[in-house]
Amino acid sequence: MRTLSIDIGNSAAKVAVFSNKEIVHHQRFNKLGIIDLAQLIEKFSPDKSIISSVNQEIGQLEGFLKKHTEYTRFSTLLTNGVQNRYKTPATLGLDRWAAVLGANGLFPTGASLIVDAGTCITYDVLSQAKMYFGGSISPGIKMRFRAVHEFTGRLPLVEWNDQEEITEGTDTQSAIKNGVLQGIINEIEGFIALNNKKESALKVIITGGDANFLYKQLQNSIFAPQIIKDPYLVLKGLNEAIAD
Repeated sequence: MRTLSIDIGNSAAKVAVFSNKEIVHHQRFNKLGIIDLAQLIEKFSPDKSIISSVNQEIGQLEGFLKKHTEYTRFSTLLTNGVQNRYKTPATLGLDRWAAVLGANGLFPTGASLIVDAGTCITYDVLSQAKMYFGGSISPGIKMRFRAVHEFTGRLPLVEWNDQEEITEGTDTQSAIKNGVLQGIINEIEGFIALNNKKESALKVIITGGDANFLYKQLQNSIFAPQIIKDPYLVLKGLNEAIAD
């Protein structure tokens, strides 16, 4: 069976075609349209499709998929065996919930901590008993650099790219970089240590736009054997939601 998973965010749409649990095609679109869907369906002939979207204007896409596939709109009502104990499920980000289902598919018998490093950094825990109570949300890397600049009188807006190493703060620029980047690393290690006490054999999955940088930095930590990088975790979770 083939499925078409679509994650539509604020700035782009991510698409993956699965054959059971294996990704056979993935693609990113600045704006996903009917022509794009038609080409994907013609080439891969998916049996099922699913969309997770922060944008409610997806009626045309849904209508097209309903004609050509067995279509599902993703929501927190799709649990795939995970018990959602979040107190306000209507406000839970769909990307967070999809990542939880993705982690459950990857590690069906263990506990997971999902670190999604995007505009914000989210931390979500799925217990070994397959219960989800929520997690934490904190500012992402770029947001922290902007905050240092915008909420002070003289500190500059520091430019940064994910190929840089963390260095000592020997001047103002490097001091800001060190504070922001090392602070985030310490934050993540703190969440890992805290949840590792609660759940034995905890698996840590890092995803999101800044995952490559953070994964590289965390390789030198004492938690390295537990850390997995997966850029397709949300798409995998969407696939899990409609898998037989």
